[in-house]
Formats: sequence, C-alpha cells, structure tokens
Amino acid sequence: MPEELAIQVEHWEEMLADVRLRAPQEACGLVAGEHGRTSRVIPVTNDLDSPVRFRMDPREQLNALLEIEESGSQLLAIYHSHPGGPAAPSPTDVAEAAYPGVVHLIWHSQAGIWECSGFLIEELQVRPVIIKVIPSPAAS
Repeated sequence: MPEELAIQVEHWEEMLADVRLRAPQEACGLVAGEHGRTSRVIPVTNDLDSPVRFRMDPREQLNALLEIEESGSQLLAIYHSHPGGPAAPSPTDVAEAAYPGVVHLIWHSQAGIWECSGFLIEELQVRPVIIKVIPSPAAS
C-alpha cells in the first residue's frame, strides 16, 4: 500500500486549475503514473454537477482508464474537490470507494486557498497518505 505519492508540480497545477475552474461544483478526475510518481492527470466530468457530490461520467472514466492501461501506466489516484470542505473523505466518499490501493486526493478550499490531502480508503477504513510535490523532469 502506498505510504506516499509523488506528484509532479505540473500535475499538481493541472488539478488545482481544474478544481478552481469547476468551483463551486466538485471537480473530479484520475491520476496516472508509475512507481508512486505521477505521469498524467485526466480530468473527468462530474455527472452530478453538484457542490457536495461527484460521480464521474462513465464513458469518460472508462476511456481514461483504457488510456492509462494502454500507456503502460497505473491508476495511482482519484482526485475530487470539496469546495466547502471537509479536508477529509466524506462518509459518502468512504462508502463509495471502489479502488483498493489507489490514493484519494481531496482538494479543499479554506478562505479561498486550495489545499490537497491524500488518503487510502479500504474496507471502510481511511488512512492518510503523504503527498510530495516534486519538480517535473526537464524537457528534452
């Protein structure tokens, strides 16, 4: 089980831009990578268009998962936002968690400042995951 997740700064910024753009509704998406380090962020439409719930558009989610598989990457994380808090998974998030070993990134806003926390949710148990924002590899 991952103890930490290394998020490249460009991927951090992509998620942050998505949650800001979609606020006050919840944003959501998938994060791909290898060996606990991100390689791609794939925003997905929130079918519920809600400030307190998300449900990924099934077609977009399936296409994103297929892209991740075809690229040889892994699904490392699922992100979504809590525009009005809390900073942790909601009871609904815990009840609906369906991907063991995948980090749940919860973006939350406090006084207009967005922060992100990571969690593993397995068998209705929630465990924090350390998030490290790291430099992106230099372009070649």
